[in-house]
Amino acid sequence: MRKTRESADAPVVVIGAGMAGARLATRVPGATVVGEERHAPYNRVLLADVLAGRYAPDVIALPSAEVRRGVRAVRIDRADRLVHCDDGGVLRYGRLVLATGSNPVLPPLRGLGPTLPEGVHPFRTLDDALALRAAVRPGVRAVVIGGGLLGVSAARALAECGAQVVLAQQGEHLMERQLDPEAAALLRGHLEALGVEVHTECRVRGLRRTTLATGESVRAVQLADGYELAADLTVLACGVRPRTGLARAAGLEVRKGIVVDDELRTSDPYIHALGDCAEHRSTLYGLAGPALEQADVLAEVLAGRPGRYEGTRALTRLSLRAGKAEGTKGTTGTKGPEALDLAAFGEPRPLPGDDVVRLADATRGAYRTVVVRDGRLAGGVLLGDLGAVGGLARTWQDDEPLPPAMSLLHLLTDDGGH
Repeated sequence: MRKTRESADAPVVVIGAGMAGARLATRVPGATVVGEERHAPYNRVLLADVLAGRYAPDVIALPSAEVRRGVRAVRIDRADRLVHCDDGGVLRYGRLVLATGSNPVLPPLRGLGPTLPEGVHPFRTLDDALALRAAVRPGVRAVVIGGGLLGVSAARALAECGAQVVLAQQGEHLMERQLDPEAAALLRGHLEALGVEVHTECRVRGLRRTTLATGESVRAVQLADGYELAADLTVLACGVRPRTGLARAAGLEVRKGIVVDDELRTSDPYIHALGDCAEHRSTLYGLAGPALEQADVLAEVLAGRPGRYEGTRALTRLSLRAGKAEGTKGTTGTKGPEALDLAAFGEPRPLPGDDVVRLADATRGAYRTVVVRDGRLAGGVLLGDLGAVGGLARTWQDDEPLPPAMSLLHLLTDDGGH
C-alpha cells in the first residue's frame, strides 16, 4: 500500500495498554496510549505466578511509554479522526491502533447473570489474579471451569496456595488445542499429584446461589448429570473472545476479530489493529508471541518503512513450577511434584499417512512426540525435558523439507536434528 510522510509524522493513538499496545508504544516515539486498567502494562503470561504468590505485581510490569491509565475509549469518529474517552477527553489521531485485546468468555450457565455473583472470578487480568489471591486460603474449595492453558495454570496456582481444587473440563482431555491424549494424561497426573481433582468430559450446567447478609454467593457448581461440586471459589477459565465492539460500532470490517491485512491495516486505511482483537488471514492467535511480532511489524509501517506481517507459527509453552506460595500449606502437607514444563507446536494429532515418533519415560514424567507430514515437521508435543524444543521449533517454523537422511528419531535428540 502507498506510504506517506503522514504515517510517520501524524499523531499515533493506541487504544489498549496490554502486551501488544505496550510493545508498540516503546517503538513509536510520541504515541499516546489509552488503557482501561489502573495498572501499568504487565506481562499477562505471568498472572498465574502472581496468583501463586511467586511474583508481586510490580515484578511483571513491562517497560512502556506513558499510558493514560484507567481511561476507556468509548467512540471512534472516523470522519474527523477523533477518539472520545469516558473521562470526557478527545484525542485526535493521524493513525489509530486498536490493541483492545480480548474478554474472558462467560459461559451460558444457569445462575450466572451479567454481573458476577460473589465467589465467582474470571481469570484474565491482574485485578482478577489479585482478587483471587486475596480470596484463596488453605482449605478453600475452588472449582476451575475450563481445562485449557489458562484453566490448568489457575488450578496449579490455587493448589499451591493450599486450596482444594477441582478442575472441570468439558472436552475429552486437558488442553485439547495443544496436547495429544498421551501428553494430556501426563499433565493430568501431574495435577492430581498436587491434589487437584480433574474431571474431563464434564459439562457444567449452572451455579447454585445462596443468599447471605452481604448478598448472593455461589456455593456449588452444578453438573449436567445432576452432581454438585461444593465451591467457595468458582474460577471461569473458558477461553477468550476478541474485543471488537469499538471497531464494529465505528463501521470497521469485523468477522471473528477485527480484519487486518499484512500491514495490520483495517478496512479504514488510517486505523490498524493487532494482538488478540485482530484477525489476520482468517486467523486469531490469542497468544503473546504473535502479538509482539505484530507490534514490531506495525512499528515499521507507522514509521514509513517496509513492514509486512505474514503470520506466526506460534509455539505454546507452559511451566508449572514447583514450590508453594509463601505462608501457605499444601493440601496434603507433603512435598508436591517438581516443576512440569511443556511445549506444543503445530498439529500434534496425526492424519492418515503421517509418520509419528514418540519417546516416553513414565518414571521421569518425560514425553516427546512429533508428526511428519509430506516430508515436513507438522507438529509436536514435549513434556518434561524440553532440551529438544529449540531445534524442533526452528525446523517447524522454517517449514522446509526435512533432509532425506534424517531419521525421525533424530528429530527428538537434544539438538532437534541440527
